[in-house]
Amino acid sequence: MEILLIVVFILGYLAIAFEHPLKVNKTAPALLLGSLMWSIWAMSDFGQITEINSELNHELADVAQILFFLMGAMTIVELIDAHQGFKIITNRITTTNARKLLWIISFITFFLSSLLDNLTTAIVMVSLLRKLVHDREQRLYYVGIVVIAANAGGAWSPIGDVTTTMLWIGGQISSVNIMKTLIIPSLVCLIIPVIAISFQLKGEVKRDAYDYDKAAKEEKVKGSLTILLFGIGALIFVPVFKTFTHLPPYLGMLLGLAVVWVVSELLHIDKTEEEKKPYSAIHALSRIDVSSVLFFLGILLGIGVLRGTGVLRDLAAWMDGAIGNQDMIAFAIGLLSAVVDNVPIVAATMKMYPLAEFPMDHKIWEFIAYAAGTGGSCLIIGSAAGVAVMGMEKIDFIWYLKKISWLALLGYVAGALAYLAVYPIFAVH
Repeated sequence: MEILLIVVFILGYLAIAFEHPLKVNKTAPALLLGSLMWSIWAMSDFGQITEINSELNHELADVAQILFFLMGAMTIVELIDAHQGFKIITNRITTTNARKLLWIISFITFFLSSLLDNLTTAIVMVSLLRKLVHDREQRLYYVGIVVIAANAGGAWSPIGDVTTTMLWIGGQISSVNIMKTLIIPSLVCLIIPVIAISFQLKGEVKRDAYDYDKAAKEEKVKGSLTILLFGIGALIFVPVFKTFTHLPPYLGMLLGLAVVWVVSELLHIDKTEEEKKPYSAIHALSRIDVSSVLFFLGILLGIGVLRGTGVLRDLAAWMDGAIGNQDMIAFAIGLLSAVVDNVPIVAATMKMYPLAEFPMDHKIWEFIAYAAGTGGSCLIIGSAAGVAVMGMEKIDFIWYLKKISWLALLGYVAGALAYLAVYPIFAVH
């Protein structure tokens, strides 16, 4: 049975990895492998069907926390975007100096990603760059840095990257500790590539005419600043909520969403239903990426089968014997995430190393959070942010490989070395 489960998982994994050549959305094979693997396990051991059902219910309860958290965060971000809240930031970037703009874009992306998530931030920043850099060839370099910055920014925040969020919700990392231990390595991961690419960007950027006065008026009309502040505040509130109540983070996220929802309704209370529809939470819910939510569901259910049947325990033992060094295992996981999706990799790792043996804020969890979050930048298909901008800007895989991958790898290695250097200072265990 174990061999059949592994084969199904690998085939599903390959279908996910080759989503673009196959022209099949990755959600379909993810759901297929998740449901098939539970079915195979159940049919191969009817004598234990009660225990298997109990295991499935337990697994679904864990997965649901992540899914509700993501749905809440996505809805808040969509509400901010509907009110053009992100233009509060973009309207204030007026420089045309190529290098200065590069640094501004890099740090805005880095810190915005830590508050939102790397995928959303990448989409927002690429939309911004289309207004700030008219020449496409020039803009692609900025877009490449946005991918690196978004992934680096998401790695050090418990709400900045799906994999970091999974580790946080799973109890492998704590919010304050992951922020203080990974912010320096993540900054190094970004700064090294930015310095390197600065030498290639000279002079001024080509920009279309932009009416800043009109943009300032739109902010006031749409309540942009109000929703931006409440939205960002709701996201920042989640770790605080978990710290004080010790309740799961998804409850804090849903509470934050409820507050932003009420505020958005009050802002447009004098409008008709049709007029306020584009600014409503109902509309925002219709715009969230449900396919991504279902993708995580399928993958995490499949990983649950591998954990329940002992496959992951055996894999962990093999890796410890073959590689030995836990730092090298974490580093390799980061590079592997550039080739295949980091969600199933981290999900599998969480099941491979039990919390009883590797408690919260153990070195391996921190290093995996950094590695899985930033390693995906090494290839354009290695992260959700990369795939998103690849589609938006029609970036060629080979172009990214030649122009950006070596910068991302340089930053990844530098950040990993920085983590190993600062770890003794912040070590909890």
